[in-house]
Amino acid sequence: MTDTVLLSEEQDQVALLTLNRPDVMNSFNFALLSALRDKIESLRFRSDIRVIIITGAGSKAFCSGADLKERVTLPPEKVKEFIFTIRSLFTSIEYLNKPVIAAVNGFAFGGGTELALASDIRIAANTAKMGLTETKLAIIPGAGGTQRLPRLIGRGKAKELIFTGRQVDAKEALEIGLVNKICEPAELINECKKMAAMICETGPIAIEQAKYAINYGLETDLNTGLAIESNAYWVTIPTEDRLEGLAAFREKRKPVYKGK
Repeated sequence: MTDTVLLSEEQDQVALLTLNRPDVMNSFNFALLSALRDKIESLRFRSDIRVIIITGAGSKAFCSGADLKERVTLPPEKVKEFIFTIRSLFTSIEYLNKPVIAAVNGFAFGGGTELALASDIRIAANTAKMGLTETKLAIIPGAGGTQRLPRLIGRGKAKELIFTGRQVDAKEALEIGLVNKICEPAELINECKKMAAMICETGPIAIEQAKYAINYGLETDLNTGLAIESNAYWVTIPTEDRLEGLAAFREKRKPVYKGK
């Protein structure tokens, strides 16, 4: 057990959060769940942080899911509390008002894959392996996996992976759309930071509204989704950032957005 289960560093409007339990493959216990929840909430209204990257300590694992050594000591009511806590945390990440990038640096099984699914963008090391392996333990994914995986890669492929508990390597994860991009392990954080830097060049309010429109619009029919998009667009019209973007385009310079 490490003293600090979650590491955090901030640079250039990006917060890098590292799950720091490498001795147990960065698996989730109550302490790590609480630390990640508290950190995410502390960043929610920080205008100086535009993007969050989540990764795992070491080179072996992103996150292997729940800490099964802790799990076997828990009575059924505490297991329910754990599942409720992790599901709520991942939902808060999915609907956070700023982009979250999962830097999948190694094994991501069970809750590890579910954490990646709750993130907006997934970039993986080419040595990574992912999978919802819960059925092999006679349970099912309980932190959103049965819902987010089919929405991302399609119903048939999601059922195959969940029913079999099969792991996929980084190449297959890219082919089926489970991750956005793969790269050499040594380049993973840099690739995530490059993506984050591109996002940081855009308008903060625009990004918040785009994420809102995508997340909520996908859960509705097309006409309702278009209405959600329309309302989100209206939010951007009276902003100083929109006027700054037009001025910068006219003056052929880089815009300076302030989130206003």
